Amino acid sequence: MPVAKLKEFLDSHRVKYVTIIHSPAYTSQEIAHSAHISGWELAKTVVVKMDGKFAMVVVPAPEKIDLELVMEAAGASKVSLATEEEFQGLFPECELGAMPPFGHLYGLPVFAAEDLARDEMIAFNAGSHSELIEMALDDYVRLAQPRFFKP
Repeated sequence: MPVAKLKEFLDSHRVKYVTIIHSPAYTSQEIAHSAHISGWELAKTVVVKMDGKFAMVVVPAPEKIDLELVMEAAGASKVSLATEEEFQGLFPECELGAMPPFGHLYGLPVFAAEDLARDEMIAFNAGSHSELIEMALDDYVRLAQPRFFKP
């Protein structure tokens, strides 16, 4: 079960969260609609390559990632989107493309858009295409320790 590692991590830090089960969905818009939550509350996790190393970028679902801004925030000389083939082995217990935005669980840095702070809550894929975790944004920031950038 993909979500087990994530729930164990959250439970070990005594974080309050809600699990949202929804019909299988693959795009951010489908997920938000299926789970009955705002797209601004739903975090989209994208894997990028920064100077040849993998990293996570987290933005509100309606936003597109500006790789130039991510590159500036990271102090990298080159940033590109990673393909699913390139990163599929990084998240062995997750369905492809449904990884949660906790990079340190996988040895990856996390960069997050400041726009995530529009809401007090954050929801994100919990390792599958049919389950989300919703929790307080403050708890997410405390545990994931993302580096923020302005989109």
